[in-house]
Amino acid sequence: MNDPDLLPPSIDPNTRKLGVRTVFGSNQAGTRTEVKVRDFDIVCTDEPDTLGGTNTAPSPLEMALVSLVGCDGVIINGCAKAMGFSYSGVELECSGQVDIRGPKGVPGIRPYFETIDMTIILRTDEPPERVEKLKKNVEFRCPIMNLMRSAGVDLNVTWVTKAESD
Repeated sequence: MNDPDLLPPSIDPNTRKLGVRTVFGSNQAGTRTEVKVRDFDIVCTDEPDTLGGTNTAPSPLEMALVSLVGCDGVIINGCAKAMGFSYSGVELECSGQVDIRGPKGVPGIRPYFETIDMTIILRTDEPPERVEKLKKNVEFRCPIMNLMRSAGVDLNVTWVTKAESD
């Protein structure tokens, strides 16, 4: 791919470099799972009480949305730095629709998101063509966004630009 709008890689593209991510989870025969990530406090997942859980933490599917929003925040920052793009912040809102029959075992119904709607509000005074270049690079580089797309999730992303002074 030779797209002039894509930023050059920030790593040697000819040398494979694997990054390993490891987590450890513990579940006591219920819906709540405690997960240890590096040296951080324990992260928990659970299910809402309406789905048989104890409603003590976000669901794993909600955590997938958390990962998407967090990943976009990181990638926006990295691409902005590489471009010399000025922005004062970003707000992200994300919701996903899943047919609950899928995780309940109904054949032919996928157990993960069908659609994800996301709004990214970027606070910048950069011109529209620079915003478009940032957007294109973020959507090309974001691992979680691309994971969702590769899984066939209908990902609807709306970018909104607001002046930094607003």
